[in-house]
Amino acid sequence: MADDADATAAVVQELLSGVPAGCTFLRPITESGAVVDFQVVATSGTGTDLLGLGTARRGRRLTRLYPTITGGPLWSAYLRVLATGEPTTLENFQYNPDTAGIVADSSFVISVHRVLDGLLVWWERVDEARRRLDRTELLGLLGWSEYNLVTGEMEWSPGMYRIFERDPALGPLPRADQSAAVVPEDVPVAELSWQTLDSGATSDVIVRFRIGTGTKHLRILSDLARDPAGKPLKIYAVAQDVTGRERSRSAIEQLSDQLHTREMTALAEHRLAAQLQQLIQPVPGEPFPLNGLRAAVGYLPAESALRVGGDWYHAQTLPGGSVLLAIGDVAGHGLEAANGMAHLRFALVAWLSIGLHDPGELLGHMNRLCVQLGITGTAVIGVFAPPARRLDWARAGHLPPLLGRAGTAAELQPPTGLLLGAAADAEYPAVVAELSPGDVVLLYTDGLVERRSMDVGTHLDWVKAALSAATKAGVGDPLPGLRRLLRRPNPDDDTCTLAVQVV
Repeated sequence: MADDADATAAVVQELLSGVPAGCTFLRPITESGAVVDFQVVATSGTGTDLLGLGTARRGRRLTRLYPTITGGPLWSAYLRVLATGEPTTLENFQYNPDTAGIVADSSFVISVHRVLDGLLVWWERVDEARRRLDRTELLGLLGWSEYNLVTGEMEWSPGMYRIFERDPALGPLPRADQSAAVVPEDVPVAELSWQTLDSGATSDVIVRFRIGTGTKHLRILSDLARDPAGKPLKIYAVAQDVTGRERSRSAIEQLSDQLHTREMTALAEHRLAAQLQQLIQPVPGEPFPLNGLRAAVGYLPAESALRVGGDWYHAQTLPGGSVLLAIGDVAGHGLEAANGMAHLRFALVAWLSIGLHDPGELLGHMNRLCVQLGITGTAVIGVFAPPARRLDWARAGHLPPLLGRAGTAAELQPPTGLLLGAAADAEYPAVVAELSPGDVVLLYTDGLVERRSMDVGTHLDWVKAALSAATKAGVGDPLPGLRRLLRRPNPDDDTCTLAVQVV
């Protein structure tokens, strides 16, 4: 009898070894005719459990692996399927372990079938995928919908409900109500979208909707799925709330129109570009926290009214806890440079929202965008990992950051990296800088060190001296003092600085 059971277990294990999913074969353990436990007889070759045991579970009792499972809904399902032979599926099983270091409230889809002398259990963990999707939607102001043209049924993601400010308990907004919410002037755009889908192409439009008490600009990317005969079946759509971007673009266009229609003086252009710069990237007046860092930003426009540059920065804590640090400069001056700066910074924010966080990859996308726009520029992008205090960074023709540590200052060893917009196929390798508590990293544009009155090396030495003085032991908070020291306007170029201290 034992030989038969062992032979069965061996066959089942052989079968499960090739299953590319989490799958377990359980055999009941009985006492006095009652099931008191289950033994893990076989497991699939992939898909570890919450404890990370994988195939190490074979031969062990279920209650010793997962003590809190006894008496719960999954345990009851096991007993029921074993007794009746009727398979069952738990669509949203919540497992709450009592073990430190294990994620609480993990969610699974679990199917249970009676097979041979035991239970075949298949599971898929869903809480992590749901969490990633929800955070991506939240960060990128995104949502997706699926509309069945045959049944009329519609499905919305949580992000879609947020965009339309609708209670999920009410279900998706009916198609008729969606059409009624379109701003009348944009109805032709919505109709063009339908025509595009009907032609077999993907539709990508921006449509205004009346939502709540205001109006939102939604960018909607949609495509049509058909059956083998070509009959339309479903419409898949992704919507992004681009209201802020469109309002900024409108403000930029209005400011630009004012410049041309009123024949503004050079001083007025300078003020206009300064307003534009502040609109696109406000400069905080005080140091602000990031994950594992404190940051301070400085921005000084050129003293010459005719020379307004395209300097920009970005500092953001990413969903996973890392910190994105970036600084750059678009070649040229005036509104054209400011417009190029706006394109690069908004594009960077969009790429971050869809999960692109690698410095070299981000610079590669930025380079191709510069080639398309016909502009050039420089940039440094770094990602700081707080637990390891590690800075992965890459550059595109930009001056390397400076590291201030305990009263010393030096340039970080720079990787190679061509000017943005110089070559479409340029690559931007990243390097690693290991940081320590108290270290200050200074990212800056060339306006800080380039002066007609002196060479770059002379002024760079002055900046290093200021950074050394700010990081000496006993000087207190280095960021405000460093920011004051670096406030020396350049008559010919804007200056942007981003200083971060490891905490």
